[in-house]
Amino acid sequence: MDSEGVVKLLTEVRRGKVSVSQAVARLRHLPFEDLGFAKVDHHRALRQGFPEVIMGQGKEPKEIAAIVRALRRRKANVLVTRLSAEKVALVKKLVSGLKYHAVAHAATWVGKPIKITGKGTVLVVCAGTSDIPVAEEAALTAAMMGNRVERLYDVGVAGIHRLLGNRQQLYAASVVIVIAGMEGALPSVVAGLIDKPVIAVPTSVGYGASFNGLAALLAMLNSCASGITVVNIDNGFGAGFAASLINRV
Repeated sequence: MDSEGVVKLLTEVRRGKVSVSQAVARLRHLPFEDLGFAKVDHHRALRQGFPEVIMGQGKEPKEIAAIVRALRRRKANVLVTRLSAEKVALVKKLVSGLKYHAVAHAATWVGKPIKITGKGTVLVVCAGTSDIPVAEEAALTAAMMGNRVERLYDVGVAGIHRLLGNRQQLYAASVVIVIAGMEGALPSVVAGLIDKPVIAVPTSVGYGASFNGLAALLAMLNSCASGITVVNIDNGFGAGFAASLINRV
């Protein structure tokens, strides 16, 4: 339940449409619901403005399905990350209605319309097409959290004119998420061009000496461009979430 839901419930109690005991019954699963193997945080939307997100990696299909059902009972929109096509096929046999986003490796269920709460636009920029899965995870997360999202893909430093040819899109954004593998140079270039927050995401894309994204991570952490915040390797979800929090202010 989010803040809007609590206000609605208390208003109904005040007007006599809902009894105190009925209101207590609706609130009894706050702050969490114990499923035995998981404690589903129904209070998170009230605290942070977005329901608990399910990480599909490491969970059995039946566990994912059970958490999805628990969230849906509370009318919460659902986002499941790190979900393979094979696993989502098994989850769909246990719970219906999930939409799979193959490129982002994520699934969603929208029980109520997503309201745009972000003040501006979140722009997701990625260096190469191999970085798109991480970029799409970031874009999907930001969109589910109520943001206008735009994409600018395949504009890495190997062809810097592709980025410079889209400067107006960079200037117009409120928050920019920049995703890059290899040597991870793109966030520094973008941050040097604009006066907006830049969230850098290193990816595990690259040859041997990239060390599965460690080289890009270290490069981003050592950037001389001001205003860069760096999330973990391949963490598109974390970048999308952080961008959403910034965009609400």
